[in-house]
Amino acid sequence: MARVLLKFKDALIKEIPLDKPVITIGRKAENDIVIDNQAVSGFHAKILAEGEAFAIEDLGSLNGTFVNGQRVTKIDLDNGDIVLIGIHSLEVDCPSRKEADKMAQAVRGRSMDETMVIDPASQKRMLEATTKAEDVLGGFVVVEGSAEKREYELKDRVVTIGKDESAAIRLKGFFAPAVAALVNRRKEGYFMTPASGKSFKVNGQDVKTKYDLKDGDLVEVGNLKMQFFIKE
Repeated sequence: MARVLLKFKDALIKEIPLDKPVITIGRKAENDIVIDNQAVSGFHAKILAEGEAFAIEDLGSLNGTFVNGQRVTKIDLDNGDIVLIGIHSLEVDCPSRKEADKMAQAVRGRSMDETMVIDPASQKRMLEATTKAEDVLGGFVVVEGSAEKREYELKDRVVTIGKDESAAIRLKGFFAPAVAALVNRRKEGYFMTPASGKSFKVNGQDVKTKYDLKDGDLVEVGNLKMQFFIKE
């Protein structure tokens, strides 16, 4: 059965089966998935079953709903997608029913002594699915501003920057948003997206959309100026 894995900083909190036509997500107790955090709206988003597929729709939340680092209004979900709600993540575990049926038909009636031929496209998808994000490790060094640490290693798949007490990189200041930006880690590197309708600066330029971080970039978020680095 399809499901989502509710996580906080890569620690699994709960597994939720996608066994209803509509599953709501939010801070209020009436939701199917309750996330008790101030960065989450009362009724934040909902997951919709659409035939054999699933989609997620934002419900006008203050801090937005993000899928693989991109802020979305409504989008189809794929197996392995990472949905960010506030500072918690939902990992989608819903292999396509069509792909499962196709694989079952391919192996049905075969002898266990036979070798099954896998086409190059399928082989590539399998290799990508098994490649771990740990291949690349980067981080930030604080060069200006008051922070809890001078250096932050970005080990998690999603790192939040903001004022919220659970943010990995804490911002200070009365007007600092609970979640100001998100840093996503993938096997090919890192990218960063603004949150809460805000922007950040990279090398002195305003950034309002997804930005692929490069070694040596100077990033300004709130009261902090940090230099991004990739470990050799």
